[in-house]
Amino acid sequence: MKVTGMEIIALRSFGTAPPKGTGNTLVTPLSFLERWPSDAPADSMAAGTSLYALIVALTAEDGSVGYGSVALATGGTANTLVQSLKPIVVGADIFDTNLIWEAMYRSTLNHGRKGMVLAAISAVDIALWDLKGRVLGQPVYNLLGGRMQETIPVYASRLYATEDLEALAAEAEGYLRQGFRAMKLRFGYGLRDGPAGMRRNVDLVRTVREVIGDDIDLMADVYMGWDVGYCTRILPLLEPYRLRWIEEPVSPDDVEGYARVKELANNRGILISGGEHEYTRYGMRRLIEERAVDVLQPDVNRMGGISEAQKVWAMAAAHDLPVTPHAGQMHNYHLVISHLNSPIAEYFPPPPEGVVPDMNEAFWWIFTGEPRVEAGHVRLSGVPGLGLELNQDVIERFRVALPL
Repeated sequence: MKVTGMEIIALRSFGTAPPKGTGNTLVTPLSFLERWPSDAPADSMAAGTSLYALIVALTAEDGSVGYGSVALATGGTANTLVQSLKPIVVGADIFDTNLIWEAMYRSTLNHGRKGMVLAAISAVDIALWDLKGRVLGQPVYNLLGGRMQETIPVYASRLYATEDLEALAAEAEGYLRQGFRAMKLRFGYGLRDGPAGMRRNVDLVRTVREVIGDDIDLMADVYMGWDVGYCTRILPLLEPYRLRWIEEPVSPDDVEGYARVKELANNRGILISGGEHEYTRYGMRRLIEERAVDVLQPDVNRMGGISEAQKVWAMAAAHDLPVTPHAGQMHNYHLVISHLNSPIAEYFPPPPEGVVPDMNEAFWWIFTGEPRVEAGHVRLSGVPGLGLELNQDVIERFRVALPL
């Protein structure tokens, strides 16, 4: 069964998502900078950008269509899909996923290996797995070895930093009422905010912990916005609040720093997670072998797709390392439910009706079929493939020509 066509669907911005809080809602690597080199906006995903999302649609000889989403929707990603990957994929056997992956990866080594090229490869690979499942009449998790559990425990991933601690508390209370047994918040302050920023970070954690009590797991995301020195100073302040893990505390390039922070955090009963901004089995191998993280968090539609993710999950399992992929979404859930070393998954709550989603929530508009949380768990439908279809109303409303 061959791939007979590859369509790339480009979408423009859905509009400006409402703010998640007040003040510094998320510390980031940009928080290190004192000033900007120009008047360009700090947010590279601003609402005015011409390209917001990319979806790869692969068609098989029997007319079946599989879908994969690109994590980094840029003109360069679109160009890679059209110029570099489409000639490899169209005409290939849909069951040759490992061969196709290696051909895509090896043919782009001189300009790929990480970043947007791997995001493009990931989308194609995810679409191939969706296509295989549809052709065979099986959910993707059956192609990966079947389910290890009936449902997947998930954690509510929102709780952005805000100066309005009452609003943060109310949001946490809402997730508690919905039955979540775990939640993740975002830190808002970094090095440039000094000791006062540290106190504000601690206030955020304290506020949520006081609402949810001791029986709910609480995690916190730094999004690469600190360094080893900052971690050394703030970890003692965070110890009383029993965080399950701190996510991406330092730059993804500072693997030695990760290992140092992990040692410091483990001594205070806190785990360190990371890997969202690492790529392929090769990058993940270094994180694993250097014992840099306690929880591995690959972003599957960024680091190489399902074919590469299987290898990463296996490497992690050989080291008794849990894998909790970045983001929700069905390609992640099929991997999580089919592997023993994935005890929990991330869940981005959908935006309220009529509210514009941010980048993390855009899939709720683009696709139909995503599972909704029930009592802190999601259940996969068993529909062939990934179980998703395009939301044609959204596609028609926001589709734009490829910027090639």
